[in-house]
Amino acid sequence: MEIFRLSKTFPKEETYSLTDQIRRSSRSVSVNIAEGYRKRKYPKLFTLKVIDADAEASETLVWLNFALDCHYINLEDHKRLTDIYREIGKILGSMAEHPERFAPKAMA
Repeated sequence: MEIFRLSKTFPKEETYSLTDQIRRSSRSVSVNIAEGYRKRKYPKLFTLKVIDADAEASETLVWLNFALDCHYINLEDHKRLTDIYREIGKILGSMAEHPERFAPKAMA
């Protein structure tokens, strides 16, 4: 939601490029996690969705760099958000390496 809020200030000419792209990639992180969670009883599918989420987080980092370079966001916001997305990447990497930790508990 923070990226959505910040992207509201981007210039109108960026509506169908940077604004749209950064919003879609940032939202896609949580969407892929949700889809993966629903498929967690299938470790390979879970891992695939987590890897997709990580890829979207990486894409969001690239768009944040463009936003900074174009002076659409300030250095403080850029640093804060890139720190968050790097941490998300670490978490997703761990999830992809250990899908068994997220398997549903066996029914008694």
